[in-house]
Amino acid sequence: MIVDGWAVRYKSLRDGGRAIIAFLIPGDLCDAHVALLDRMDHSIAALSDCSVAYISRDTMRQIFAENSRLAQALFWATLVDEAVLREWLVNIGQREAELRVAHFFCEMFLRSRAVGLTEDDNFFMPLTQVELADTLGLSAVHINRTLKDLRKRGFLTVKARRATIHDVEDLIIFSGFTPNYLHLNPGAQ
Repeated sequence: MIVDGWAVRYKSLRDGGRAIIAFLIPGDLCDAHVALLDRMDHSIAALSDCSVAYISRDTMRQIFAENSRLAQALFWATLVDEAVLREWLVNIGQREAELRVAHFFCEMFLRSRAVGLTEDDNFFMPLTQVELADTLGLSAVHINRTLKDLRKRGFLTVKARRATIHDVEDLIIFSGFTPNYLHLNPGAQ
């Protein structure tokens, strides 16, 4: 589990590229499935200095077998991961570049805020434009242009590993972002 910092889940491509399929921030499990499967089908790498809590395979199996509340919480976290992945598929397949980038920033801002990692309207975001491109299925040049456009429109600024969203509600409306897939308030479901 990520305790501090950012990590990335990715798949390596035959041509040497990679597809980023998830960002892991504090509180996220790197892969609960590894307790049940022999090995992961993807890789995980740190994007910043990270602190992690190691939970052994045996401990995970014990949790699944003996503690139904913890097992349910782990299952819930897995379902949220799957919901995020579905939203990312829609983002890459159906949204134009500006909306795709704006949607991504809305998600990461709300996820960061949910775990107490925002300061007013900004949050730590240790991503390069190449990493954003690998995430959003765009070229680094297209990411650069899109970030400039979003900055000119007054939506957001990315500088020195911090992202500032100037008006969260405006960015949410612009991007068509609906946070229900994040299930940030599980008690209200």
